[in-house]
Amino acid sequence: MISTEGSLPRASPAATLRRRRWLTVLLWLLIAPFAVWAAARVFGLESGYPTIQLIAFTPYIAVVSLVPLALAVLTKRIWPAVAAAAVVVAFAACVLPRWIADTDAGVPAGPTLRVMTVNMLYGQADPDQIVRLVRDGAVDLLAVQEYTAEGRAALRAAGLEETLPDAVTYPRADAGGSAVYSRFPLADKGYRQLAGGFMQAHASVQVPDAPEVYVESAHPCAPMGRTTDACWLADLAAQPAATPSGPVNLLMGDFNSTLDHKAFRRVVAKGYHDAADLAGAGLSTSWPYDNRWYFPSVTLDHILADKRVGVRKVVIHRIAGSDHRAVFAELALPKAGG
Repeated sequence: MISTEGSLPRASPAATLRRRRWLTVLLWLLIAPFAVWAAARVFGLESGYPTIQLIAFTPYIAVVSLVPLALAVLTKRIWPAVAAAAVVVAFAACVLPRWIADTDAGVPAGPTLRVMTVNMLYGQADPDQIVRLVRDGAVDLLAVQEYTAEGRAALRAAGLEETLPDAVTYPRADAGGSAVYSRFPLADKGYRQLAGGFMQAHASVQVPDAPEVYVESAHPCAPMGRTTDACWLADLAAQPAATPSGPVNLLMGDFNSTLDHKAFRRVVAKGYHDAADLAGAGLSTSWPYDNRWYFPSVTLDHILADKRVGVRKVVIHRIAGSDHRAVFAELALPKAGG
């Protein structure tokens, strides 16, 4: 005979059913915030503080959204698994294309143009490193944000003007200064004054064997809360549209926005493509890169080129003294008269 003394009592069917129901409820509660986030991203529902700020972290949330899907599959909950899978697919559709190079995008047969953008953090970025990157990468156009008189003097002392002799510069003591340096002659030099207070230096560039190139150093204000969200939206809306039948347009700079922001996607939709996105480097983050190691980094710095421009490669560089990384792109321009 087999003794049953000391064995644990078996749970009643009713108790087992209650536990299963509670587990299902918990799974739905876990899935719900991911579903809300995915809907906000897909339909562009960020409308103010704090949703504008939070939506920038969508790539991280996309990865974590795999957790409720795994739990639903492991516990054999069919409908929660279906819902969680739909959420994961929505996130993947938004995020994964940035990781995959667009090999179908044609590369024009015109000249190569190497460009770079860097936020100098109130002019404090290491000027020697910036100049070294310009020389090593044979950069033709450099867009600078948070450009101060001290930053201009430091770049000059480091020899930037020997490599990029023409420039349009508007230094300021705060974060609103802006500049463009060029290897080629610049014309129509000027600046755009944004509602948020920042300036955007711009000019026309005469690149040999290519159509006229219009370049602007972009720097909308940062959406840091309720008081600045309005200027962020206004500054992004003020970014110039590409002109498919006119000059080749380039917007380069610190947009204080990611591709998960609807307001920034509207800028791209004005006739541009994001160079990093096209090259499969769209998930390379650019801010913050200082002592805020605890803060998840996001992609705020972009090079937007109009759709006639091809992208051969994009490289991100850490810059000492700045909280932003520099973005370098090798572009292919259309041929003049083409």
